[in-house]
Order: sequence, then structure tokens, then C-alpha cells
Amino acid sequence: MDRRTAILASVAFVAALRRARAQPAARKVFRIGFLGIADPSTWKSEVSALRQGLRELGYEEGRNIVIEFRWADSDYARLPKLAAELADAKVDVLVTHGTPGSRAAKAATTTIPIVIAAVSDPVKSGLVASLARPGGNMTGNSIIEIDLTSKRLDLVKEFAPEASRVGFLFVFGTQTEAGGRAAEGQITGSAATLGIRVIPFGVRQRADLGEAFAAMKRERIDALLVNLDAVLAANYAEVSRLAIQYRIPTFGGSRQFIADGGLFGYGANLDDAYRHAAVYIDRILKGAKPADLPIEQPTRLELLINLKTAKALGVAIPQSLLLRADEVIK
Repeated sequence: MDRRTAILASVAFVAALRRARAQPAARKVFRIGFLGIADPSTWKSEVSALRQGLRELGYEEGRNIVIEFRWADSDYARLPKLAAELADAKVDVLVTHGTPGSRAAKAATTTIPIVIAAVSDPVKSGLVASLARPGGNMTGNSIIEIDLTSKRLDLVKEFAPEASRVGFLFVFGTQTEAGGRAAEGQITGSAATLGIRVIPFGVRQRADLGEAFAAMKRERIDALLVNLDAVLAANYAEVSRLAIQYRIPTFGGSRQFIADGGLFGYGANLDDAYRHAAVYIDRILKGAKPADLPIEQPTRLELLINLKTAKALGVAIPQSLLLRADEVIK
């Protein structure tokens, strides 16, 4: 090879090397499965928060992640099939929420990592071994909803010191196989110390709400605790309408509950929980094992009050509660 040919070959090699270096390295596209227990419109804010959390950590849909959604539309019987579909699709991480969704995900796979965006009490529900060391393939956020349901009784008593009969509205099949009894059992002890009797009212679907409120009227309840269940969340506006119709003050646990007409809201910020679920996803995609990632609880609780609903009910909110509120809707 003469000198000129060698130089040309060397130049061509360097140019080819530069082109190769300029080409982006093959980027893995992770597949995230999302098992929703309600419908997309009900969980719109929470899913947006999850997506925001992922973007902040460098994940962009269509570039390095794909999210496959399955929604049960509040029909819990569909959850096992939908969870199995996501497991069969070999997603890298399966994200879900609520006790029914978490149970379905756990039954569908023992190998795919599962991140619970928000669940009431994963230990009492039998989903994980402990908060510190979940074990198995599941981790995520506990929003301590059962504990907070007890705390809402204190709000009831501060709002209405004479209250003695408080309803508890829940959906069958959520906390335990018996349907909401875990939460009911825990708040009964708290209620007794406050001189309150808790009366449970279970429903399965929207059509049951009318009869449930008619039963509340017959029982002459003074206030109503509304559990954070998917069926109820999808129908907060109807729950609030019926509560105003029957003149029953309501106490729930989410911003959406207040936005849809609930009187008091006290609980974790669900958007925060779903945004934080992205941190779990990121750590798992980088090699962490769910069994070694502790279940986290909320660091911030919110007290929300809807004065428009108070006016519709014809009730006054104590100044002590108004001063402590994180947000008051006027």
C-alpha cells in the first residue's frame, strides 16, 4: 500500500469511527404496566403525577419508556384477568393501586416487580411482610387510610361535639375479604373512647348509594365517614349530592372528594404518592429489588374544608378547624 492510499484509508477509518461515535447507543425502552382499579377519568390527576415523576427522573414515553394501561372501571372481578394480561406482556415493572388491584397483581406474578402507587395498609392486607422489608416482589406507598379513618372521628367530634352516631360508607371487597371490616374494626375502638357508635354501610356499585343513604336516614346518623375506595371515588359527586339531600356532613380523605362536594377532607395527598411511585420505578429499573425497598408512608397530611357544601348543609364550621385547614373552598 503506497503512502497516499494509506493516508486515505486512515482518514476513512477515522471518519467512520467518528460517525459510529456520533450514533446514539441503542437505548433500552422499558415497559411499565399500569393496573387501574377505576377508570382513566377518575384517576387522571394521579396518573399525570406519576408521569411527571417519571419525566423528572429522565423517563419519556416513546423514548425510553412505554406505559401499558389496563382499567377495571371499578369492576373488581376484572382485575385478575387484566393483571394476568400485563404479566403475560412481560412488562419490566407492574404499577397498581388500592388493595384489590394490589392483590390481583400479586396473584398474577411472583417475578415481575410490583410498585403500589397508593394502598391503605399493605401489612394488614397481607400484601407484604413488613414496612421495613416487604419481601417478595412488591413495594410502594402506604397512605395509612385505615389509621386516618380513625383520626377523622376526632374531626367529627370537633365539628359536632354532640355527634354520637357516625356512618361508615365503604365498598365490599376492598380491605378484607369480608369487605371493609379491617377499617371498621380499627375505628370502632377509637369511636368508643369518643362516645361514638360507628354504623357501617356497604355498597357494591353506584346504584346502591341511594338505598345506603336512605338507610342512614333511618339510622339517624350525625355524620358520615367516606372510605377511599375506587367505586366511591368514581362517584364522589353523587355521594356528596345525596349527603346534602339528607343533610349529612361528610368526612373523606382526598382532594377529589372535596372538589366533588365533600365537606371535610383529611388525608395524604394522592398526587404526591403517585409522583413518588416513580422513584420506586426508577430504582427498580436500575437494579434494586422490591424486597429491599421499604414501604413509605406520607410525610404530609392535608385538612381541606368545603364552605360551599357547609352552606348547602346549613352548618357552621368551627373557627378552630378553619384556622388549621390547608385549604378552604369558598
